[in-house]
Amino acid sequence: MADLQRVGPRVQERLARLGIHSVQDLLFHLPVRYQDRTRVVPLAELQVGTEVQVEGEVREAQVSQGRRRSLKVWLRDRSRQPLIGGDQGAAPEVLLRFFHFSSQQLATLRPGVRLRCYGEVRQGPNGLELVHPEYRQEVEASAGCAAGERSGVSPRLTPVYPSTAGLQQSTWRGLTDQALDYLERLAPAEYLPAAVIDGLHLPDLCSALVYLHRPPLEVSLADLTERRHPAFRRLAFEELVAHQVSLRRLRLTHARLRAPALDQHGVFAQRLRETLPFVLTPDQEQAAAEIAADLARPLPMQRLLQGDVGSGKTVVAALAALQAIESGRQAALMAPTELLSEQHWRGLTNWLKPLGVAPAWLTGRHKGRERSGILAAIAAGRAPLVVGTHALIQEEVRFADLGLAIIDEQHRFGVHQRLRLREKGATGGGVPHQLIMTATPIPRSLAMTLYADLDLSVIAKPPPGRTPIVTVAVPDERRAVVIDRVHDACAAGRQAYWVCTLIEESEDLQAQAAEATARQLGEALPGVRVGLVHGRLRAPERESVMTAFAAGTLDLLVATTVIEVGVDVPNASLMIIENPERLGLSQLHQLRGRVGRGAVESHCVLLYRAPLSAQARDRLALIRSTLDGFRIAEEDLRMRGAGEVLGTRQTGALAFRVADPVRDQSLIPAAQRAADLILTSHPELVDPLIQRWLGQRDALGVV
Repeated sequence: MADLQRVGPRVQERLARLGIHSVQDLLFHLPVRYQDRTRVVPLAELQVGTEVQVEGEVREAQVSQGRRRSLKVWLRDRSRQPLIGGDQGAAPEVLLRFFHFSSQQLATLRPGVRLRCYGEVRQGPNGLELVHPEYRQEVEASAGCAAGERSGVSPRLTPVYPSTAGLQQSTWRGLTDQALDYLERLAPAEYLPAAVIDGLHLPDLCSALVYLHRPPLEVSLADLTERRHPAFRRLAFEELVAHQVSLRRLRLTHARLRAPALDQHGVFAQRLRETLPFVLTPDQEQAAAEIAADLARPLPMQRLLQGDVGSGKTVVAALAALQAIESGRQAALMAPTELLSEQHWRGLTNWLKPLGVAPAWLTGRHKGRERSGILAAIAAGRAPLVVGTHALIQEEVRFADLGLAIIDEQHRFGVHQRLRLREKGATGGGVPHQLIMTATPIPRSLAMTLYADLDLSVIAKPPPGRTPIVTVAVPDERRAVVIDRVHDACAAGRQAYWVCTLIEESEDLQAQAAEATARQLGEALPGVRVGLVHGRLRAPERESVMTAFAAGTLDLLVATTVIEVGVDVPNASLMIIENPERLGLSQLHQLRGRVGRGAVESHCVLLYRAPLSAQARDRLALIRSTLDGFRIAEEDLRMRGAGEVLGTRQTGALAFRVADPVRDQSLIPAAQRAADLILTSHPELVDPLIQRWLGQRDALGVV
């Protein structure tokens, strides 16, 4: 990188934030979208909502001291042709508005200066505007050149790169220009054998990279934007191959390990079935049988148990834990929050205590003598089942003989945390079995692709007898009616949630919105006990409020989406979700699943802001029409892609750079065949291929 011009220590530091350390990294840092700067659009032809390149002369520039200080620059088109009769008419204009500007800009943007600008056309209070457009000073246009025909326009589409603070798009284009020069002299190695590429009708690697960084004018902008162009598919295919190679290698590594074979006597399991107040569903029985068979083998189980909200995964996990306990081993269940771990502990205690099994509970709240006693019981084997949070993986926690590690809501944990729990039972070259649970429904075909290193069990249908949740959509104009509904529910002795969402990523803004809503609802609902949780609260404060709500000492819980998982309050029968149009379908479904856990009919109110786009209307109509999490997940995957739905922003979670397993499903069978070929016939390509696309994640088993 140091060989590139204008790449000093500061630029290198900024590039490193994005994982860019080499020229190859630059080449694989692809544009997120493209701009059409191949023509200059006359000011008279501007349309709201379009991104355009314009040129004109500064008529006036002044600083406005209104509600928000700004620099206003009026740009006019002096190239307008005279009207019939010789009347020049009023020259078309557009306002350039800058909220962040310097005195030097004000001095430069003086009347008579010609500018070429690029930006989005917006409707301002007094006409069309470009807010913070990119611009540069232009020399006077050549005589006889009309607008749109001036020299100096780009001969190809202009890339826009994902960036970080301190790196402008002009810097990115300069860097990638240099990287493409390197490409001509020293091309990145091809890690896909010719036998793999033949028949797929995809370009070679170098051609694809050049095309994506500097696409020609004649390309379909839609194909590039949607990443369906063959050049994108070529890179997506290689990434899918790297992912499949990594998964297959990980599975082979697991196959060389050993785990305790846990006997299937089934005495405890049978006694549990006899004492449960319900009968397991066929899906639960099937999942339990698959897990029991895995545990009986001397190979470490790596199984993903997925099921919709309320489908009954915990009882299946309990049966697995009993198989370990009956074989003289310990089992551990790790949950992402203290409240969820407590709920698991209480539920498992109710089920297992009649069998003579007393689960232990370990979290950050346990201190002093109590904590020492729990740790001693775990180390001595007197705690056959331990339920807890991240506290289970702390250095001082030692198991006597851990045979099974269960991880709930696996996407909430980083890979280091999952591995550290497994290492708690690693003795003599053996490791404990591992059961991973998730409430994010994933279509089976996709799950088998994304988690090819895991065996898969699915609980598709919820237990019978659950009261369906009635979902309605209400415009924000009827907010007062919704507040009255909350009052009536709380007056009847039930509890309610009010979820605040913002489109901004900032936790500070989300917290402010939740705090303001809690104040407003507190004033509008005298006598209703209101609690508040959001991401800016410290974990102990958040847990304290949620525990109070679960205990019934709060009537209304105002929250951000932090309550998406980990709250089981049967008395809560009303869920209000503000701005549901801003959330994905799967997230809405998870939030809705916080109610409907008791015998009382529950309701979910989607409090939206009109007008809704056509897509938003369709999405809200779907969430209202079905409680089937798998159907909702399939639609969410189709609309938003796997990256958003599967939570790839979580630490250690699966993340693709180019490929999308939903969009690129047609490439997956070929990628799987290619992975098998590379592992068997070209083992020398495995490490460089994985390093290019996965880097250090593969070494940690992050797949």
